[in-house]
Amino acid sequence: MRHFRRDPLPAGALAALLSLAELAPSVGNAQPWRFVRIADPTMRETLAVHVDAASEAAAARVDPERASAYRALKLHGLREAPELLAVFSDETPVAGHGLGIATMPEMLRYSTAMAIHTLWLAARAEGIGIGWVSILDPACVDRLLAVPDSWTLIALLCIGYPEEDSDTPELERRGWQAREVVHVETR
Repeated sequence: MRHFRRDPLPAGALAALLSLAELAPSVGNAQPWRFVRIADPTMRETLAVHVDAASEAAAARVDPERASAYRALKLHGLREAPELLAVFSDETPVAGHGLGIATMPEMLRYSTAMAIHTLWLAARAEGIGIGWVSILDPACVDRLLAVPDSWTLIALLCIGYPEEDSDTPELERRGWQAREVVHVETR
């Protein structure tokens, strides 16, 4: 989702969504997700400029036959969405006491992705949309938000009411990529 109405979320809506995200499953009950709300207009614009530049650099790497279609896509709603959240995974959480990550430390990041997924589903149930911005340099976002070194950026999320509601993903509606059929292998 990249096209947002500018009207704010109702008072308490973001807090309610985050309280549901906190119920997500996590390895060892480590709850490694860390949410940073970005409200400062200057910081929001700095992020938007950074993502615009990263997007243009990515366009230069796209297959030349698709480059103009790529450039025509709106790839973020950082300027329009009423709420922005950066979501990090704490790689050294106290909670969980290390259970489940000795052989698979990436489970902390998967747990954070589960919290994002839970947030996303809760938001959609309320008619609120979320756009996941991934065309960025995580180190730049880390520096801008001055987060601890033990945090890993997982997502930059734009949150708000969609300009237009649809069950079809925007990139599919714009002709970029249709959903694929789920393939299941039995062994």
